[in-house]
Amino acid sequence: MKSKSSILVPVLFLVGLVILVTFLLWGLVRARQAPAGYFQGEVEAREIQVSGKLAGRIDGVAVRLGDRVAAGDLLFTIDSPEVEAKRRQAEAAREAAAALFRKAETGAREQEIRAAEQQLLQAEAGRRLASVTFERIGRLYEDGVLPAQRRDEAEAHYQAARAAETAARALYEMAQEGARTEDIEAAGAQERRAAAAVDEVEAFVRETRIHAPRAGEVAAILIEQGELTPAGFPVVKLADLEDIWVTFQVREDDLGAMAVGTRFEGRVPALDGSSFEFEVTWMAPLGAFATWRATSLSDGFDLKTFEVHARPVEPIPGLRPGMSVLVRRSAR
Repeated sequence: MKSKSSILVPVLFLVGLVILVTFLLWGLVRARQAPAGYFQGEVEAREIQVSGKLAGRIDGVAVRLGDRVAAGDLLFTIDSPEVEAKRRQAEAAREAAAALFRKAETGAREQEIRAAEQQLLQAEAGRRLASVTFERIGRLYEDGVLPAQRRDEAEAHYQAARAAETAARALYEMAQEGARTEDIEAAGAQERRAAAAVDEVEAFVRETRIHAPRAGEVAAILIEQGELTPAGFPVVKLADLEDIWVTFQVREDDLGAMAVGTRFEGRVPALDGSSFEFEVTWMAPLGAFATWRATSLSDGFDLKTFEVHARPVEPIPGLRPGMSVLVRRSAR
């Protein structure tokens, strides 16, 4: 059985180790906090997450981290075989609709008109022959040579020949006049519809080349070349260093000196500790969280913390997101 001293030594070692780690963490937290009597803010910039409307494979990324881009510069391209196939289908449909429209506008071909004319001539000849035959048989019937059945048959052939002539004449006239106005308008509408479908696909094709919506600096590349991207998923993130501000978390009992429009001097440790002038431009309408502060030994109350934005009065060269800004409370 182990002695008490052999068990006590590891326990004391562990306790000492815990105390040392706690002390180091407390010192680290204290080092990151603003000095007493200061507000500490963090610089932020407008971020734009650029994505495409199409799902596909990233064909190429035209920028690298840290590149400065202007509005309209190419950022990345997407390879989408499905869009290319749809474009070919739409173009074929437009060509077919255009051909039908031209056919409706042009009307019947010359050969079709001549064929209709010959059918009319043939029908006229058949009607004349049926008319002469009907007259002859009618006289023979009156003379008692032929029965009434033969006369009725001759009359039926004559009426059929007249109807055939009327139909042939209508076909000939229609071939001469061409397509109806309604048919031409319908064919034109079909052509415009097919052209609109091509325009729609062309719009998707343009979405395979994504350009910068505004000037900025490439802050992150989220999907590399060769990887698949879903529609609407960010591929490149831009930071607009011209649209920059400082975010402070201010307790409500300090808001009186941080009203919108207030100007103050802020020190930027990352820029050799230089001081610059800032102006409060926005204050959150609602408190973000609460900080408990005791007012006596017996009770206390919660003080809400509000987010406050302040922008540089003049552009500050070298100011970047993530930098700290310290503001002395007495210098507000």
